[in-house]
Amino acid sequence: MKNNIYSTGFSFPKAIGMLPVLYAASAFMLILFVTACKSKQITPADPDIYYTCSMDPQVVEPKPGKCPICKMELTQVRKSKSINPYEIHLSENQMKLGNVHMDTIRTGNIGDKMYLTATLNFDLYKSTSVSSRVMGRIENLYFKNLGDYVRQGDKLFDIYSEELNNAKQEYLLALEQQKALENSLIDFNKLIESAKNKLLFWGLTVKQIQELATTRKVTPLTSFYSPVAGYITTLDVKEGDYAMEGGTIVRLADLSTLWAEAQVYSSQLAEVDISGTAIIQIPDMPGKEFAGRIEYVNPEINPDTRINLIRVAISNTGNQLKPGMPAYVIIKSAQRKTLTLPLDAVLRDGYGAIVWVKSGGNSFVSKMVETGLETEDRIEIKSGLKPGDIVVIKGAYLLNSEYKFKKGANPMEGHNM
Repeated sequence: MKNNIYSTGFSFPKAIGMLPVLYAASAFMLILFVTACKSKQITPADPDIYYTCSMDPQVVEPKPGKCPICKMELTQVRKSKSINPYEIHLSENQMKLGNVHMDTIRTGNIGDKMYLTATLNFDLYKSTSVSSRVMGRIENLYFKNLGDYVRQGDKLFDIYSEELNNAKQEYLLALEQQKALENSLIDFNKLIESAKNKLLFWGLTVKQIQELATTRKVTPLTSFYSPVAGYITTLDVKEGDYAMEGGTIVRLADLSTLWAEAQVYSSQLAEVDISGTAIIQIPDMPGKEFAGRIEYVNPEINPDTRINLIRVAISNTGNQLKPGMPAYVIIKSAQRKTLTLPLDAVLRDGYGAIVWVKSGGNSFVSKMVETGLETEDRIEIKSGLKPGDIVVIKGAYLLNSEYKFKKGANPMEGHNM
């Protein structure tokens, strides 16, 4: 009987001869598999697809992953292929949830404002210096504290002066000689007038001289009275001090008008409207404003600080304001007519400023604008819009976010003024 191996027709030599063919086929299949994998890996990404975060739409990535801000999985979004690349459409629900409001841009009045820091000070035009007309010793001071209020005619101080006492004696002597020698050829009236003028020159009042002529008595001390009313700002002597001729005794200030002295940089001087309205606000008195007028602009600039001084006079009704108080000076320029929008309607970043304009239905298009003056709630539009354009004045940030989310781009990119 023959072996079964031969009965099947299989032989070892034939099997061995087929091995190279099998190895070649396997290698070919392996090459095809590797090539297919590599070709799959280098397939270019779809340019119309990007990945963004629903919480942070400013995040735009070309491939899937996690948001670098909130760590959420990025969402795949296909770019919109609208005819206008800057147009975006909102649903009615989005309009309500985003509280989108629109208004028609129109011509309005707007004026510039300049805010300056300042300090309240005395009005030097209403400040009086009381000086000693003669040399002598201050025996009595009747006001001894800074800030004391002195009425006009109040007694300020008593002085002992040999020169003044001698002048009083000369005046009395002239009066006595006139009485004793009535028929004399000497004109005593001129002598009396000369002695009287000397006393007036040294600070005595007409009333004091008349009292001296009536009593015919020279007292060692002479009283001096305040020529004006005001608050004591400086007191340069004390009792027992010697006052020199012309030396200051006290300074009085009338606080019915004060100065707000503001500092302004030389680069801002061209923007200051000298004829404009000045409003003064006091941080220590919230809610109150005081109207003033610009009285003085220093013609000289400090070369070290490049700072100039502006002085605004304000009425101090009821003496509410005190020298030394900090203040803000708001200088308003003249109003002019121009296109204006609420501040919230204009979005700004490093590319410039844009607004969203209604293009039809719930569709909006972004337009870059050139802005000008700004107030608390309005902004001037110099170019980019025309009267009658319907502009989004509330909810502009929603449109910006929706645009970035749907189109994967900044709406300001590509705009040219």
